[in-house]
Amino acid sequence: MTGRPRRLTELERSRIIALVKQVPPGRPARQADGELASADGTGPPEWTLDALAAEARRLGIEVGRSQVRRILLAEGARRRHTRSWTRSKDRDFEGKERGSSACTPARRTAPRLCAPTSSDR
Repeated sequence: MTGRPRRLTELERSRIIALVKQVPPGRPARQADGELASADGTGPPEWTLDALAAEARRLGIEVGRSQVRRILLAEGARRRHTRSWTRSKDRDFEGKERGSSACTPARRTAPRLCAPTSSDR
């Protein structure tokens, strides 16, 4: 094989791939009493490339964000884009009440019909 020798062993690569399959340490889970709590309140609630690289470094694997990305791409893992704008990070946030007021007109569902012009006749 030509090129630069691999810096990570197959075991280290496997450990990085196994991290993705684990639940992130900051993700809340429902406890027996019905409350939501996470294993580590300071950990990431979702795996990102930065979070995976940091966790791998914590486990003693010297790896960067771009290398984690290449490893996951080689394994065929697909990223799922989170929609963080749908959730507030504020712990005191309360959701909105019901929709707009009754005086707000409903949105049109049918296309508008234009009045015929003199060129259409």
